[in-house]
Order: sequence, then structure tokens, then C-alpha cells
Amino acid sequence: MKPRLDPVLIFMATVLLLLAQGCAGPVREAAVPPTMTAQATIPGLEEVRYRIGIDNEAIERESIASLRRELAYLAASGHRGPLPPAAFLAISGGGDNGAFGTGLLNGWTAAGDRPEFKLVTGISTGALIAPFAFLGSAYDDQLKRLYTNISPADIVTRRPLLAALTNDALADNAPLWRLIEMEVDQALLDAIAREYEKGRLLVVGTVDLDARQAVLWNMTRIAASRDPKALPLFRSIMIASAAIPGAFPPVLIDVEVQGQPYQEMHVDGGTMSQVFVYPPKLNLKELGRQQGINRERRVYVIRNARLDPEWAQVERRTMSIAGRAISSLIHTQGIGDLYRIYLTTQRDGVDFNLAYVPASFNAPHPEDFDPDFMRALYHTGYEMAVRGFPWKKQPPGF
Repeated sequence: MKPRLDPVLIFMATVLLLLAQGCAGPVREAAVPPTMTAQATIPGLEEVRYRIGIDNEAIERESIASLRRELAYLAASGHRGPLPPAAFLAISGGGDNGAFGTGLLNGWTAAGDRPEFKLVTGISTGALIAPFAFLGSAYDDQLKRLYTNISPADIVTRRPLLAALTNDALADNAPLWRLIEMEVDQALLDAIAREYEKGRLLVVGTVDLDARQAVLWNMTRIAASRDPKALPLFRSIMIASAAIPGAFPPVLIDVEVQGQPYQEMHVDGGTMSQVFVYPPKLNLKELGRQQGINRERRVYVIRNARLDPEWAQVERRTMSIAGRAISSLIHTQGIGDLYRIYLTTQRDGVDFNLAYVPASFNAPHPEDFDPDFMRALYHTGYEMAVRGFPWKKQPPGF
């Protein structure tokens, strides 16, 4: 969960930060040198993440390994005949609009036809929903509480603007850290680890800001590692995926290269993609042919945002114009992500299904994480799903 990206505030903060470059601020360990980026690992957890465009072979290996685990689990359970359909769920960013996705998921449970997902992915607020969505309806009440019973004070503590100039963000997200530490415990990790052994996958996206690279984290493999670092790393990745640069502090992750320690700076995965399912480089149809597997596949994309243009009168002021332009860029990026996913699924023969906040929803939104707004949005998603959600078969305007 994260507040909506306020472009005016971020733009203004960026200008002020540039003016304050000489001021002392928080320190960090050395970043990984550019020639060593691909070699950086977390000691003891060496194969739990994939850099888009670099680790294509590792992603393919994990896909094949997950299929083999699934086949072994089904055989041990007495399953005979063809493989059951594989359902994928992708949950986007969107701040407090995540209430829509949680309402939809819970309403889907009430409707009685919510599948068990082979793969669940999340970015930003979607990364905070994803572990609970992955574990299924037993966690519906927890999801509902997280997105209907919180207020801004449960997410951030705002810093004075002058203090923010010499720090790493405009706000302190210590309240969100405490919330995640309370909700994400060892029992939850153990439950996720059990699903990993069944061939299921949970993946969360962040961005390595130093290298300017998208990183996919295999959260199921982290949970199944039983490493003492697994729980704090799991929580850190969830927070990092929702850390808007400039608004929330980044998350520093300790890594090593050839025995030397370094730190990577990870931020909101939404800075590069609003939603993802799997990299287009991974051709599921071809991979299935190679493995002798023929099965039905469906992808469900929950976009925690409206996709229709939202009109607003723009003041003839620098901040207002710049802020509106950045908002437009983010909106357009989100639609572009949907096009990319759609084209990939069409190539691979995967059934595409899309949900997003309807244009008819216009509840008052006085501030980020306003409880009344979130409850209204949760109710909208829930009621639509209970009636049989009208999944869109193509992105808007395609």
C-alpha cells in the first residue's frame, strides 16, 4: 500500500533536493559497480531473483522446475489424466486503489469460482496484496482489514519539508514497516513455502535504482529456503516494491560480489512497470511444447486504477502543468503494460482477462488512505465480483 503518486509534490521536492545537494544526508554502503551488477547475490539466497533481460535462462529453469514440482505433487495426490488449467493472477500498483482489488478477490471467493493460482505477481500495492491473494480465501478477512480499516497514520509519518531536503524521502514509512511486520510472520512464510513445493509461484517486482533495472523476486523460493534472513528479506521486498522514489525511503539490500559487500537501492517496481505477468522472453507455448505439456492457461490482470481519462482543469503554473504531465505519463504507461501483456498472451495462447476500477466510481477522495473512500471502492469490487465479474477480453482501445 502506498499513497497515490503526487506528481506536483514529487516535482517540487526534486527541484528543492537539487538545490540542497551540498547538505549532509543519510549514508549508504557502496553500490555494486556497473560491471558487476549481474554477479551480485544475497549470501545464502543466491537464486531467488531475476534481472529482466539478464537472467532469462534462470527464469526458464525455474518455470520448468515449478512444472516438475506440480507434476510430482499431482501424482502423489492421485491425479490422473490431463493437467488442470493454469490460472495466473497479476495485481498492479495503485496505492489505496488496492481496495478495489481486495474487494474483487473477496467477492470472487463469495461467487464460488475463484481459482487457485499457479502464479501470482504483484507490484507496489499489488505486492502487498499478492502474498495473501496467493494463499487463497483463508486470508480474505486479513486482506479486507488491511484495505478498509486503516488510515494515513498507519502508512506514513510526514516529515517537515526542510527536514526532507537532507533525508531520503518526504515521508517516513515506519508505520507501514510496523504493519507489515505484524501481518507477515513466519507462519505466513511457512504456508507460502508449502505452496512452492506444489509447483506454485509468487513473484514481486522492484527496481534496482543504481542499475536502473527491473528485478523479479521469487518470494516462494525465499520462503522455502528456511534461511534465517528469509523473513526480513521477504518484508523488505514488499516495502521496497511500494517505495515511491522521493516520497518513501528506498530499501537498501545487502549483497556480495566475489566476497565484497555492497548495497543495492531498491524502490517502487511501478517506476518501470505498473503490472506484469511474466517476461515476454519466456514463450510459454514453446516451453510447453518442449516439455510435452499441453494445458489451458488463463491470466487475470487486476489494474487498481481507472483507465478512462480523468478530466481536470490545469492551472497555468509550472508545478500544476508538470504534475499533470507526469500523471498522464504514469496513466499511459499503465495502459502500455496491459498492451504488452495482452500481446504476449495472444502469442502464447493464454486466455486474457482484465479488471479495472469502473469509470462510474466517483466516491469522494479527500486524502490518501481515507477509510470511507477505501470502503466504498472495496464494496464496488466486491459487488461486481459477486454478480459475476465482467472481465474484459482486451485492453481498452486496443
